[in-house]
Amino acid sequence: MKIKTKPSYWNLGTVMLTAAILTVLNTSCWGEEPDYCEADIETAVLHIAHPDEFFFQLTDSLQVVYSTDSIITFAVRGDADVTSLSPEFTLSPGASIIPASGSTHDFSQGPVSYTVTSQDGKWQRHYRVKVVPTVITVADTLRFDFERYELEPEKNRYYLWRYELPFESSINTWATANDGFRISMGSAAAMDYPTTPLENGFDGAGVCLTTRSTGPFGVMANKRLAAGNMYLGTFDIKIAMSDHLHATHFGIPFPDKPDSFTGYYTYEPGPSVQDFYGNIIAGRTDSASIYAVFYRNHDAAGNEVCLYGDNVLSSEHIVAVADLGYVAPTTQWTPWNVKFEYRKPVDEEELARWGYSLTIVFSSSADGGSFTGAIGSRLCVDQVRLICSHNE
Repeated sequence: MKIKTKPSYWNLGTVMLTAAILTVLNTSCWGEEPDYCEADIETAVLHIAHPDEFFFQLTDSLQVVYSTDSIITFAVRGDADVTSLSPEFTLSPGASIIPASGSTHDFSQGPVSYTVTSQDGKWQRHYRVKVVPTVITVADTLRFDFERYELEPEKNRYYLWRYELPFESSINTWATANDGFRISMGSAAAMDYPTTPLENGFDGAGVCLTTRSTGPFGVMANKRLAAGNMYLGTFDIKIAMSDHLHATHFGIPFPDKPDSFTGYYTYEPGPSVQDFYGNIIAGRTDSASIYAVFYRNHDAAGNEVCLYGDNVLSSEHIVAVADLGYVAPTTQWTPWNVKFEYRKPVDEEELARWGYSLTIVFSSSADGGSFTGAIGSRLCVDQVRLICSHNE
């Protein structure tokens, strides 16, 4: 199978829109949410005497905390002693934290709760910090069925999806465009966001990705649509103002070698494709994206590597890609089965140290990053499977 070299910016539509809107608003905080700006944990770090015996990778000692995070998890080796640890935090300017940064706790008894208070005392956020000894249990097939979803806890404005992998001890969240869309269309109902639950999927619940209009703000900024998207990774809305291409972080550490990528989809392109300026492109039909990428998450010098919106399909650190390519329109649930095409060999020792990451990516408009697509394009997916080779 030939790996396509199509542009990889589709999933940045909402990120770039957010940056443009924030420029218009000329403010460093979301007016309705000063708690995000003033009462955050921004980073968490564990200083360990022998970090190479405690962590899988030395960079695992530092966790960057995003504005939507309330649980901070350190995954450590299975035999690590977690009974007396002293995490340290960087906070929003002027904020304070209880218990104190650097105080010692026994994490073998479960998460430790922290409360951050803004400088003016008006805002608080609550966090739980977990240090989890992790033993890798290898599975040949990983299942993503989109049954675990909920409204985001701050104000119930949009949906979040959870997944749980057999080699992780915590439930994680799929990243979506929803938090960025909130900035332009804050009054939208939860089911009118780009990424929403699908009650009747192929088998149980699925997920629906829809290209949405971004309303008056989008027209003002010539960013008129936001493609529905979902991926394994994180979305950092705070840096969308200054570095929109790097606000989308693709990948989670993955200690197995993927062989193929399967699932079921339906796809209905919207009625008319429009360009950046809102002009209709005659004779063009919208297209979707379904692909997965496996890559080295550290470089030769040991520096952490992440894939972003400008290199998710082109980085030199990519090891393998499984790309469906053309997503044929269909209203019937249609299976896909794509093999990973390997560009480089896999280092088994690095694999055991969690030295590789994986992302799975879906989008309702492949060119949404250039704000080109059809409002109303609708991609639904369900029963996604990742088939891996068996490593002991």
